[in-house]
Amino acid sequence: MSAPAPSRPASSQATAHPSPLARTARSALVDWRLRFALLSVVWGFSFLLIKVGTQGYAPFHVALGRVFFGALALLAVLLVRREPLPRGRRTWAHLTVAALLLNTLPFSLFSYAELTIPSGLAGICNATSPLWGMALSLVALSEDRPTRRRVAGLGLGFLGVLTVLGAWQGFSGVDAKGTAFALLASLCYPVGWIYVRRTLASVPGSPAALTAGQLMISTLQLLLISSLFTAAPTGLQLGPTLAVITLGALGTGMALQMQYGLVAEVGPTTAQMVTYFIPVIATTAGVLLLDEQLHWNTPVGAAIVLAGAALTQTRRR
Repeated sequence: MSAPAPSRPASSQATAHPSPLARTARSALVDWRLRFALLSVVWGFSFLLIKVGTQGYAPFHVALGRVFFGALALLAVLLVRREPLPRGRRTWAHLTVAALLLNTLPFSLFSYAELTIPSGLAGICNATSPLWGMALSLVALSEDRPTRRRVAGLGLGFLGVLTVLGAWQGFSGVDAKGTAFALLASLCYPVGWIYVRRTLASVPGSPAALTAGQLMISTLQLLLISSLFTAAPTGLQLGPTLAVITLGALGTGMALQMQYGLVAEVGPTTAQMVTYFIPVIATTAGVLLLDEQLHWNTPVGAAIVLAGAALTQTRRR
């Protein structure tokens, strides 16, 4: 999911260099294909969980619960492995910015978006992150020059977005504000990745430790924001509460551990392919479990988006 991103990227949203976890990946008892499928399902269902969470809590509270329980899950991993949190004021200052760009802003925006748009559409908007990343890399990353194929993928991907939104119908039936929030959330991820690549790529410490620190800071940020702009919840509702806990602990915390293991075992190129399964699962879950409507242009546009996103990830040999 473009959902929460690890704190030590290589070249795209779904890549990292978790060398401290290499031994764990090599000795994993579960075949990597099964873990890949599980990760796809977990991140695909995250958008359904956001939708359920917003049925009982304000969007800021959903985002807050997500990072809080995600941080708890990763802190438990660090405790078991006896790994320390990152050190140094400079590192924590950079983590503060990374938390804002990769967690606080996108998680809040997706929660607000799903007040008015289907969870499946939010999942498709999430798949545009590689497209935004490609566009930003044209001006921000001198070492990541585009090829004709990647530029073509960028154009194809945004054509897919217009197809999903039904541009030829004047975007009728699509909530413009909610869709804009979801697309803006997807834009936050590559912006955050570019910042992290420039500031934290060489910082010592495992990806789990850096991400745990990042989620802790995001928890503080969202605690402050929600206290200022959102009234405290009047009660706890079982369904939304379980959705938020699952979203945080499993979809934001433990899913990152699965991703680290996949990157270490099969490499970032294969591991990042999980991004292309997320909108399919998110759309299917929304239709089957939330009775969301599905028109022909949604799966067709999603396929075009994913094809474009795949082209933008190609590199010169």
